[in-house]
Amino acid sequence: MAKITASEVNKLRQATGAGMMDCKKALQESDGDYDAAMDYLRKKGQKMANKRADKEVNEGVVIAKTNEEQTFAAVVMLNCETDFVAKNDEFLKFAHSIVDKAIEIKAKSADELKAAEIDGNKVDDLLTDMIGKIGEKIQLSDYQYIEAPVVFAYNHLGNKLGSIMGFNKKDFDGVDEAGKQVNMQIAAMNPVSLDKDGVPQDVIEHELELGRDQARQEGKPDNLIEKIANGKLNKFYKEGTLLNQEFVRDSKKTVRQYLEGLDKELTVTEFKRLSLV
Repeated sequence: MAKITASEVNKLRQATGAGMMDCKKALQESDGDYDAAMDYLRKKGQKMANKRADKEVNEGVVIAKTNEEQTFAAVVMLNCETDFVAKNDEFLKFAHSIVDKAIEIKAKSADELKAAEIDGNKVDDLLTDMIGKIGEKIQLSDYQYIEAPVVFAYNHLGNKLGSIMGFNKKDFDGVDEAGKQVNMQIAAMNPVSLDKDGVPQDVIEHELELGRDQARQEGKPDNLIEKIANGKLNKFYKEGTLLNQEFVRDSKKTVRQYLEGLDKELTVTEFKRLSLV
């Protein structure tokens, strides 16, 4: 068996982030072969991943960021099993590295992001490695992005909720404050879509049926049931679509009116919101 030095163990540890004892064992099992030791640690991670495949991953972090030009925004949800791991500095650093890679390559899907490389290793492989190091199931559960003339990202305290949004133009006074306020509105009020046109048809039908059922239970006449249901739907549009919501900072205005007060042509192009709570 080859003699394993402390510097060799430390080199493997620096490259993989695995514990000292795990790195030493990997080198011993690989007879000092560095590449073989790397494979050994990766296989260990895969075994751990298979073992914990059925575990629930309800904890984790949500991280949102933009590129320097503020033309591309990304938000990632990285899940784990326990809140203890979610607060681990290494786990949080890993989540940030994934978002940074997404922004660097302007990833258009979770699959594209998982196939991207960080320091020569695919993100998907790094997820497996992290499972081996931490001993919990780690999962890239959701990834969303936005491109627009100007974009903004918002991270709520504790990294449990994040949102990104874009404006159709950037050359107006107060653009940064407007981006901040609208992102906070999205985070706080959780709109289902940007405007009425974006509400899925099945959601519309569900809301109409709820309105009909409520009207019947209240004993309303049959000839008024559809009118009442449509009234309930309009209330849903006001409460559930971003541009029609009451602006949190000034309830006398809708979000649309707030934006038009800054610039008559200003509107939100798109938004994404991910939450663990």
